Amino acid sequence: MSRRAEMYLLVGLGFILGVVLYFTMRSQMSGSSGVLAATSRFQPLDVQEPRLRVDLLAKLQKLEYSGSHRNIFVAVPPPPPQAPGQAVKGQTPYVGPRQPPPPPPLQIPAEFFGYAIRRDSGKRVAFFTSGDDVLVVPEGDTFLGRFRLDRIGNDSANVEEISTGRHATVPMVQPPPEQASAQ
Repeated sequence: MSRRAEMYLLVGLGFILGVVLYFTMRSQMSGSSGVLAATSRFQPLDVQEPRLRVDLLAKLQKLEYSGSHRNIFVAVPPPPPQAPGQAVKGQTPYVGPRQPPPPPPLQIPAEFFGYAIRRDSGKRVAFFTSGDDVLVVPEGDTFLGRFRLDRIGNDSANVEEISTGRHATVPMVQPPPEQASAQ
C-alpha cells in the first residue's frame, strides 16, 4: 500500500469516527431530560425576613485562642510548657530558618611588600613573598594558581580569589627596622 493511500484511509476512518460520535452524543442529549427535571423540582427555602446575625459575630470576636502558639512553618518542636511560676529568661524563641554563617575572610598566603612601574608600558608590577619565594605579578595576572591581582595601590593591593570571586585587600608590609638598615 502506498503512503498516499494510507493517508486517505486514515482521513476516512477519522471522518467515520467523527460522524459516529456526533450521532451518539446527539441521541444522548435528546434522551437526557433529567437535568431539566431536576431543575424543575427546585423550591427555594421559605425564610421570613433574612438578616445578619450580629450577635453570633460579636460572640466569635470575643473568643481568644488558648492553644499552643507554635509557628507552623518551623519544623523544630515547640518548647516545653512553662510552669505558671517560672518566668521566661529574656530569651525569645527564634522564628524562621537560620541563616548560614558568613564565609570567613579571604586569606592570601602571601605578603605584599612593594611595587614598581615598568618604563616601557607604564604598568604596575607588585612584589609578593610566599615563604621563601618572591613573586613578581603584573596587574591582571594570576599568582599562586588561584588568585588574580586586580589593582595595585600606593599602600595596598586588591586581590580576587578566582574560584569564588571574593575580594581582599592586602596591605603593604614594611620591612623590620634591622633589615632596612642592612640594605
